[in-house]
Amino acid sequence: MGLDHVVRVTYIVPDKAQWPDCWPITSEAFAKAKAAATMFSAALQNHEMKIEIEVTARVPA
Repeated sequence: MGLDHVVRVTYIVPDKAQWPDCWPITSEAFAKAKAAATMFSAALQNHEMKIEIEVTARVPA
């Protein structure tokens, strides 16, 4: 399985103002999958973390 099999992505950033910096990279990574996505801001486990990404993928037939 790979990024092309992702059907759902949740992006979590500590500050929503940081999202525009993340978008070019994340949109390229998941471009082929065209997964449904949600982004929200929340405190992350470690202050050094800049983004957390959770994915759901579908196993190919």
